[in-house]
Amino acid sequence: MFGDNPNDPALRQSWAAFCDELKAAGDIIFRDTTPAHDIDRAKGLRLLARNIALGLQFNLENNNPDFPELLHYFDPLRKQGGDNTDALYLGAPVNGEHSYTISGYRGDARFFAITVLEDGATPWGGGVVGNLIDQQIEVDDRGYFEVHLGPEPMPGNWIRTTPGAWRVTVRQFFADWENEAPMDARIDRHGEALPSPEFDIDTLQRGLAASAAWVKDSTHYWANMLDKWQCQPNRFLSYRQLDDNQIDATPGGEPLICYWKVPRDEALIVRVTPPDADYWAVEFGNYWWETMDYRYRLCSTNCHHARLEDSGELLLVVAHSDPGLPNWLDPSGHVEGYITTRWMGASHYPVPECQQVKLAALEQHLPAGVQRISAEDRLAQLAGRRRGIHKRFPV
Repeated sequence: MFGDNPNDPALRQSWAAFCDELKAAGDIIFRDTTPAHDIDRAKGLRLLARNIALGLQFNLENNNPDFPELLHYFDPLRKQGGDNTDALYLGAPVNGEHSYTISGYRGDARFFAITVLEDGATPWGGGVVGNLIDQQIEVDDRGYFEVHLGPEPMPGNWIRTTPGAWRVTVRQFFADWENEAPMDARIDRHGEALPSPEFDIDTLQRGLAASAAWVKDSTHYWANMLDKWQCQPNRFLSYRQLDDNQIDATPGGEPLICYWKVPRDEALIVRVTPPDADYWAVEFGNYWWETMDYRYRLCSTNCHHARLEDSGELLLVVAHSDPGLPNWLDPSGHVEGYITTRWMGASHYPVPECQQVKLAALEQHLPAGVQRISAEDRLAQLAGRRRGIHKRFPV
């Protein structure tokens, strides 16, 4: 019973503080800049609940750089910070004074990058220490690779770490969801094998406190960031145009982000001619900077899936009912949110243009001979997405 252990009062207080911090985090749902729609209120609270597990992973379960594991961050059920619909993100804690090797099967995701960053400015860390991107990573004839992390030079693929190096992140962006296989790799710390530390009360208390703080801080950080785009709807702007914070943006091409507000009787037409690029994508999500449910909704496209006009132009339409166009972005019940374009390894970085029109007048604003899609092909699009998700996130 309570009191049988002398630490019981401290344990009870730690749990109460954890719950109280999470409770207070919910106040973000009701601030002035948060949309008042039912779906945004509900998804805001769901975002907090979903990310408790990620906070615990970072701060309690996988936070020891002597025993790192590559674990995934986001999936169809756990998201934040403008997660790429095409992506599989994995990461592990590191100590910049130690050395590590990531080794295994590279897979064949269209875009592949390994990034080391320092602790600091944001809930996701501070400045980027170093990157290896795509062809910079030597892979053998069988598809296997090794990437070394550490303060001293090592042969082959190597990222120099600094004393403040804190986390390594592996990004895989899949263009052809059904036919590109994910990486199968592990991370190992160099040096003498150490015994795994015993779990104790101090570890629990620190982990609970840090996890609850991270859930609150990360949610506020991304919502505060997106509010800067909310003030300038229908304009595609980069992070650097609106904010000077250090952020672990995807290497190889910074995203352009646009905030949209589309009532149910209107539509938003987005037009751009994609550049020659190693990979490009369009993502679509809600106010909480979560992608829509990309398993079951047409809420993204990319260099493999998009159907371009004969002129080479990409024409996207945000509308609450299916307009019969191949590159439809389905708001999934939302009337506001964000669109992100990524041009990776591109010859240049074009800025999309937006035109908001009445839904009833949409056809008048489309080019002659615009690409169309049949109901049968639409169902095939959706079925292919689900198959691709099962390949990327196998059971």
